[in-house]
Amino acid sequence: MTITEDQVREALRPVEDPELHRSIVDLGMVRSIEVSGDPSDGSSSKDPAVQISVGIDLTIAGCPLRAEIDRRVRDAVTGLGAVSEVVIDFGVMTDEQRETLRRQLHGDPSATAGSQQGHGHAEGRAIPFADPDNRTRVILVASGKGGVGKSSVTTNLSVALANRGRSVAIVDADVWGFSIPRMLGVDRDPVIIDEMIVPPESYGVRCISMGFFVEENQPVIWRGPMLHKALEQFLTDVFWDEPDFLIVDLPPGTGDIALSLAQFLPRAELLVVTTPQPAAQKVAQRAAYMAHKVHITVSGVIENMSWFTGDDGKRYELFGSGGGQELADDLEVPLLAKVPLVPELREGGDDGHPIAARPETEAGQVFAALAERVDVELAPTKRYRSELKIV
Repeated sequence: MTITEDQVREALRPVEDPELHRSIVDLGMVRSIEVSGDPSDGSSSKDPAVQISVGIDLTIAGCPLRAEIDRRVRDAVTGLGAVSEVVIDFGVMTDEQRETLRRQLHGDPSATAGSQQGHGHAEGRAIPFADPDNRTRVILVASGKGGVGKSSVTTNLSVALANRGRSVAIVDADVWGFSIPRMLGVDRDPVIIDEMIVPPESYGVRCISMGFFVEENQPVIWRGPMLHKALEQFLTDVFWDEPDFLIVDLPPGTGDIALSLAQFLPRAELLVVTTPQPAAQKVAQRAAYMAHKVHITVSGVIENMSWFTGDDGKRYELFGSGGGQELADDLEVPLLAKVPLVPELREGGDDGHPIAARPETEAGQVFAALAERVDVELAPTKRYRSELKIV
């Protein structure tokens, strides 16, 4: 049976760009297709003589996922059968092609902003997650103080949600203490296509962070307006592609960033992370009160470092007990999870292997259960609404 160019094109249509998650045919990446030879020229049906040459234009020079695209294209074409050789000629899109691609995926910023008056904006650009018709659930993860494992909870909750088949993205809004890329094990920078930022992905989670734009040991010494602008770009210039969940890792406390995000993301809900210590619980309470002041829903409390299980199988409550439940009771929201203190959880954060990627572990099971509660119990139709009484 003769293989036609149209058949090759249709075989390539299910092949997605691994970063943009769109068909390479629909994205205009397939530059050319040539079919030569005849399957009957071979000595047998197992020895065909058809060569297929495919020209692929990558979005940028030095595309970090070229090898993956190569593999996907070859697998799709050889699936047609009777193919003796697949030749792939890689090129790079022109500036005009990249502009067309950006408009196709990300739209025209000025037109989008003009069509969504009344919703969250940043210097004239519409914040997509502020649109009431946007289906993404935005979850802010907050704590009153540092050192309670907020970023670790953010990372592992996100991975656990991705394990449930959800599309998940993280904004690392802790611009002074950014750590999400390291915790996720991200090994490449974002790709920029005509000023559209394509976030890297790891463990099924896309992320953007100040860590991609400054050296790891370089301090970020910015005042409020610069922080406000950075957050604007994270929300508007990044191609998020309307994920199921956008998880935002807030910096500790109740400063400029939290206020800016409340303005940008009025539909967000907030999860408060604390430890069992009464002192930590009292400080975490302030983050919840801040959310109430700016009309952000408080959906639940997560207690971290709840216990340590010794070699003898006994649980030791190193940081006391009851702080998470006391905070949840005070806020009139559920205590969603108590996360154990285990070496693997800390090690996973340091070397980029989140414990949630191993659901068979003690902590992995806790995060899997937490993700299920967030995904199902706290879904919009069943979400808890916190009515705080501030004295």
